Formats: sequence, C-alpha cells, structure tokens
Amino acid sequence: MSVTKVNRREFVKLTSAAAGGLLLGLSLPACADDKKKESSENLSELGAFVQVATDGTVTIFVSKSDMGQGVRTTLPMIVAEELDADWKKVKIRQASLDKKFGRMGTGGSSSTRTMWMPLRQAGATARAMLVSAAAAKWGVDPKQCAVANGVITSGTHKAHFGEVAAAAAKLEVPKDVALKDPAKFTIIGRKTDRLDNTDNVLGNAQYGIDVKVPGMLYGAVLRAPVFGARVASFDATKAKAMPGVREVVKIDATPPLQPWAGVGVVADSTWQALKARDAIEVKWDTGKAAASETSASLRKEMDELVSKEGKRLRNDGDVDAALASAAKKLEASYEVPYLAHAPMEPMNATVSVTSDGAEAWLPTQFADWSAGSIAEVTGLKPEQIKVHVTLLGGGFGRRAFPDFTAEATHLSKAAGKPVHVQWTREDDMQHDYYRPHSVHRLAAGLDADGHLVAYRHRFASAGINAYMKRGEAHESEAGGIDDLPHAIPNFRLEYAAANSVVPRGWWRSVENSGNAFVVQSFLDEAAHAAGKDPIEFQLAMLPSGKTDAKGQKDYPFESDRLRHVIELVRDRSAWGKPLPAGHARGFAAWWSFVSYVAEVAEVSIEKGEVRVHRVTCVVDCGTPVNPDGIAAQMEGGIVYGLTAALGGEITIDGGRVVQSNFHEYPLLTIRQMPVVDVHIVPSTAKPTGTGEPGLPPIAPAVTNAIFAATGKRIRRLPIDLKA
Repeated sequence: MSVTKVNRREFVKLTSAAAGGLLLGLSLPACADDKKKESSENLSELGAFVQVATDGTVTIFVSKSDMGQGVRTTLPMIVAEELDADWKKVKIRQASLDKKFGRMGTGGSSSTRTMWMPLRQAGATARAMLVSAAAAKWGVDPKQCAVANGVITSGTHKAHFGEVAAAAAKLEVPKDVALKDPAKFTIIGRKTDRLDNTDNVLGNAQYGIDVKVPGMLYGAVLRAPVFGARVASFDATKAKAMPGVREVVKIDATPPLQPWAGVGVVADSTWQALKARDAIEVKWDTGKAAASETSASLRKEMDELVSKEGKRLRNDGDVDAALASAAKKLEASYEVPYLAHAPMEPMNATVSVTSDGAEAWLPTQFADWSAGSIAEVTGLKPEQIKVHVTLLGGGFGRRAFPDFTAEATHLSKAAGKPVHVQWTREDDMQHDYYRPHSVHRLAAGLDADGHLVAYRHRFASAGINAYMKRGEAHESEAGGIDDLPHAIPNFRLEYAAANSVVPRGWWRSVENSGNAFVVQSFLDEAAHAAGKDPIEFQLAMLPSGKTDAKGQKDYPFESDRLRHVIELVRDRSAWGKPLPAGHARGFAAWWSFVSYVAEVAEVSIEKGEVRVHRVTCVVDCGTPVNPDGIAAQMEGGIVYGLTAALGGEITIDGGRVVQSNFHEYPLLTIRQMPVVDVHIVPSTAKPTGTGEPGLPPIAPAVTNAIFAATGKRIRRLPIDLKA
C-alpha cells in the first residue's frame, strides 16, 4: 500500500472528492439533535465521514437531507461496506453546514449517485488505516490481516476497531486504496431497516417543527394573498395590544427566492402569533397584471402559443413532409395544471440572530442556500452563520427554497431572540413554488405498416427557469422530450414561454411528471391507431446501443436497459392475459434521473370513479444499495403521482390560489391505494436516482388503462371522466 504525507485537510480532499467538485473538510460538525454526545477523548476521527469510539461503535456523518427517502441509512451503508464495519454498531449523525462538505444540496435524486464513489473511498481509506494500525501493533504485514464485522484478525491476533482507532488516526494517510469487489458486498444490496426507525417510532426524531432552543419565541407571517403584491400600509394596533405579542415586522418581497411580501408577528406562542396575525389590517398594492391573472387566462395564452410554431429545440428529418405524406395522421392537445407540493410538515424555520452571528435549525434541502438567505437579510459573513439540518417531513422540491428561512431571520433580527416561524396548511397551499401549468399540441404520422414516421410536439408553459431568471426558459421544461429515446425519423420539438405571476419551482420529478403523461399517452394513441399492442409498439421503436444524453455524459442512455424494464413489466404484470370484467391494463415507461422505470396499471371504473387495483413497477437504478429503500421510493413516487393524477390541481383567480387545504386538494386515501409490486433489476452499474423516477409513468399508465377499459381518452389532468 503506497502512502504519501499530507495534512489532515488535504487528506479529505484526496479521499473524498465528489463529483461536481465536492471537497470535504475534516472537522466534524455537531448535530443539533444529538442527545448522546460522547467525550472526544473516546472518539477517533478517520476522515470527514467516520468516527470510531473505543467500544467499536462507528459513527457515520450524513451530509444530505433526509425527507423520507432514507439517505440516512443508504449513505452509511456505502461507508460501512467498504469499512467492513459491524452494521449493528453503526450510528448516524446529521452533518451541519460546513464548507468542507461542498454544496449540501439534496435534490434531483442525486444523493446516492453523487456520493457513491466518495463514500466508498472514505470507507476504504478508514479501513486501510485501521488495518495498518493493527498490523503495526502486531508486527505483521497489513496484507496478512483480514477484516469482518468491525474486527481485524491476523493469525491468532484479533482486535475490534475501537482498540486500534486512536493509533490509526495518527498514521499517514494512504493516497490510493483498493475498493471492494462488488461480488464480496455483504451490506450493499441487502434489504436493510432504516437506522433511525426506532427514533421515529418513539418520537425521538427531530423535525423542524419540533425544534426548541432556550429563549425561543414564535412567529407567524401574514403574506400577500395576491402574487407579487406589496404592503402599501398596515395597522397593527389591535395585534400589538394582544397578550404575548412582542414585535410586528414588515417584510418586503425579494423575488424569486423570497416572493412573499407581508407582515410578521413575534409572540410567546404560535397560537398568540397566529391570532395577532389575524388582527393586522393591511392594504395591499396588488398591481393590475397580477390581480387579473386566472387559470383560464393563462390557458388561453398557452393555447394561442401552441397554435403556431415555437422555438425549435429539436428538429430531425423533415416533419412537415412526413406528416403530409403519412398514411394516417393523429392530432391531440394535452394539458397539465399547476400543482402544490403539500408536504405533511408545513414550512417552518428556527433562526437566532445576534450581533455576533446567526444560528439556524432548518428542515431544508439546501442548507447552503438557506445560509445565503440569512446572510442577505443580516449582512453577516458566511463564517458567522451556522445551520443545523433537521429531518424533513416531506420536501419534494419545496424545501429547496429559502423563503421560510428568510422570514424567521427577519423576525429574529427584529426581536433579538431565537424565533420559530410556523406556517399553517393554508399558508403552505397558497404560497408555494408550483409545478408549472403547461399546454401541449401534438401531431403524428403513421405509414401504411403502422410505423411512426413523424412526430411534432409543440408546448408552452410558464416555466421554472423563466421565474428563477436562470438559463434558457426551455431548459427547465423540455426534459424527457428533447432526448426522447425512440427512433422516429422525423421529429420536431417546439417550445414557447408563457407569462405568469405565479412562483414556479421543482416538484417531484420536475418536468418529467407532466411530459411523461403527454408523451406516453400520445404514443399509446399512436399504437392503437396503428392497430398494435402498446408495449410492442414502443419496443419496436427503441434503437440499440448507447446514446449520450444531455448533461449526463457519465450516464449515457442505454436503450437495452429501457427495453429490459419494459419486457420485465410486460411479463410480471401478466400483460395481455384475461382480467375480471370491467378491468383493463395500461402501460407507460420513462427514463429520468438516469434510471429506467416501466409501469403497468390495472384499472376499473366503479360508480363513475377510477379505481386503480394494482400497479406493477420495474426499475433499473444500477447497483441497488438498499432494495428496501428503493421499493419504498417507487411506491412513494407512485402514490404521489397517482394523488396528483386523480385530484391534484391548483387554480388561479385574481392572481391568487383558490385552493386552501386538503378538502380542495385531496390526497390519496387508503381506500384508493392500489397494490404495488416493485421489481428491481439486479445490476453492478453505478447507482442512479430512485426518489423521483417512479412517478412519471404512473399517470399515463392509469389514463391508458382508462382508455383500454372505456374507449375514453384522458388528455387533461387531473382525471375527469365527465369532461
């Protein structure tokens, strides 16, 4: 084993550099909810991710946020595998914000994919150091040592990690370490219960809503009901006279990251803050443009945009000529609505601003982005700001944004005390960053043999990039269509940006959620028009080999992997075999977050309502680190997507959201929940995303099944059989 002399900070850069320039430092940050701190004298640090206690307990730090996807188990499994740790002695600790961890962002189904190699290297490096320490103690060659379950052996010698950890931490750090042969994995690939299950069941887990710090006050904000409105004036006389009220603070909007102007209240309890908020009288400057926007006006604008040619994003062959000469031509219009994230834990944040700095306890997907928001409000330097990441009661992209953190910062700055700002469900529903509303107009041409020879796709949306003022407007909207893998000789994709005052943001699977519904539904239409089986129709269109995908050079599209999940779902779902009377199956497949997913839904119509009985899901996500977690994420994506397909819709009237709570934005009930069969493709390829890829195929699988059962096409979501 070669060694090189480096300082401790360089060690982590050498052994733990992640994709995208992630550089990890050594000093290990404390966690706000760590209730059982051990004496530093009993701990030895072996890199940024690993601590070993004298009793052999291994603590692994997690630098990603856990909003239910289970990274606080999956990521430690990677480290523990290469470390050869005893899984029963592994503990986790959530990392607080520190620049040595690089960008602490959690989104895009990227946690396992981007941390796979850095964490393997971190575990292997710590293992090599422990082995070297044991070998030196026994006077043997490290190559003569074996490691299993946290115990190092050589001949008659035996020591658990804790016995040699202190000596290992003093050794020179190996520059290159060998990684395990995947065939020898004993932790990765096995169904594993989450490490924090016990804390979750017993109520010991700390979510943002649970945070309590000494001297803490409570805040609530009266936000502008109309998007883009400003506070013209306000009267807080009644609010200030109410018991427990400490401060009333005007908050200006700074879009796009803090789009809500409002008036905040600081009080001795959340209830007092909410009651005082209701007593504030505000005159809003709404602006004529904002107050005039409705869902109908936006739909009309987008209908007009797709009636003419838009910006060409892809143009293969001669679409116009191919359509003109096609033996059969199809045309259809599709629409998907604005959607709210609606996580179970409404937005909240706890921030303490002092003259010396700021400290925050946040259920955030992007701790560094939140810290930037605190700096903007306070003028503090980055090194003066501490951010502790709590568990997130759902995120789905909503908790990437720092608006709720900025509010708590404003109120703490005014009060001079720590302040916990709590949103209500109504606040959350009506002040979101919504999944964009979009309208699509498609045309397709079939030849005499039923082959798809022409495809034209025009669509318009008020998109995410346009709202966030970043990049090209289409770049946040065209995913999954611009790199559609099917071999269609004449293909054109066009896009037009619509105008809207509504804040837009990343919703679970982002643009893939709507685009998969449109494309997979229309391909199903084409298959039926051609008189062909929908699955066989799409299989025949898949090319062979690998294709570089935009932005995914390390993960080229592999048509054989998509083909395989489609063939597997056909077989596992008993596609084509008889069903009970009134039942039918629908199929859809999609490639997103560099994973391949195919789904078949079994559906019937009962008393005029859609009943989804069973969903068969096949996923290829590379090496399945924790199959149990992967299955849970496929199930979760299906539930989330099915909820939206059956009842999810945010509508705008007068520049404001109509829906206020779950009675108007219904969740999937237990009665509506289908049986979900998840099948994971065995693989030794690099792990890919799992948090989002299960969602895009579910809506088209269901609507295609509705067509098979009833002959009725669903071209607009949410599903309305009467439309």
